[in-house]
Amino acid sequence: MAYPDDERAVIRPIKRLVEDDFLSRPGVVGVDLGEKTVAGRATGEPAIVVFVRHKGPAAQFAIPPDVLGVPTDVVEDSFAPHHTIASPESVSGAERHELLVGGIGIGPSRAIRFVPPDVPEADDYVVAGTLGALVTPRRRHLVMALTSFHVACVDDAWAVGDPMVHPSRVDGGHPVHDRVGALARAALSGSVDAAAIMLTTPHVRPEVVGLGPVRGWADARVGQRVRKRGRTTAVTEGVVASTDAAVTLDFGVGIGVRTLRDQIRVESPRFGDHGDSGAVLLDDANHVVGLYLGGSRDRVFANPIGPVLDQLDVDLITPGAPAPRRPGRGA
Repeated sequence: MAYPDDERAVIRPIKRLVEDDFLSRPGVVGVDLGEKTVAGRATGEPAIVVFVRHKGPAAQFAIPPDVLGVPTDVVEDSFAPHHTIASPESVSGAERHELLVGGIGIGPSRAIRFVPPDVPEADDYVVAGTLGALVTPRRRHLVMALTSFHVACVDDAWAVGDPMVHPSRVDGGHPVHDRVGALARAALSGSVDAAAIMLTTPHVRPEVVGLGPVRGWADARVGQRVRKRGRTTAVTEGVVASTDAAVTLDFGVGIGVRTLRDQIRVESPRFGDHGDSGAVLLDDANHVVGLYLGGSRDRVFANPIGPVLDQLDVDLITPGAPAPRRPGRGA
């Protein structure tokens, strides 16, 4: 159950007071607001939840039992960005869409060099994630596709103009013949992991496969149901457990470890998996509330959509918007 907003408002400053300290401790991968659990049962008591890779005496000793009277709860878990990586020799066919819509696979045309421990052996690999929704640059009427930074950019060798393909190369897409656009904008900040791809095809529709038209955006609310359609796990639903998560992820390949704050946490087994990064989270009115980031099998995280749109300087495209045009010279 979700405890009232006024209780969260009281505890939030206390959580922020210790957030950096807790995240700096070995093995801590996240700090959030949640409920105290005892023997696997939620007590309904508000708590500062501390996620650790391995729960044991050392981790529990490092985290005090309470902070200024607010109890802490140590939870064992580990988190990863949810793009997917494959050797070019091991690609397989996947669904191909004539219309570009939300919820389908997409990825860079280029191969990226990965080394252990991210992969078994050093080699060039291809990457896939999910096209979340269609967006347009503010003040210019062009069509872009929204996805995650770690899907479209991947490493520190990215550049504006990098070609993108659907299906992704992981899914058998051709690096030249299946190009659908090029990287146009990207943001990896303290709260946002996002990118926008300028599309070169007019065959688009502002909807998400299996979920219908995108109707705009809204702020996520604790306790609300959300749904997403991702490349790997298709349509799933879960419940927003928090909008206060601070989570540390290793983006590898020249990007390294980053902490993202004020993230949406969704609690639901198998809500998403590797390859779903870039999917949008929709509420029951089909408003986008978040951009899927990654997590674990039992809980995942998403960027709040407001900062995503602001940092990329784009707006969502919804049905009834003026007909899009393809980019031309100087676009």
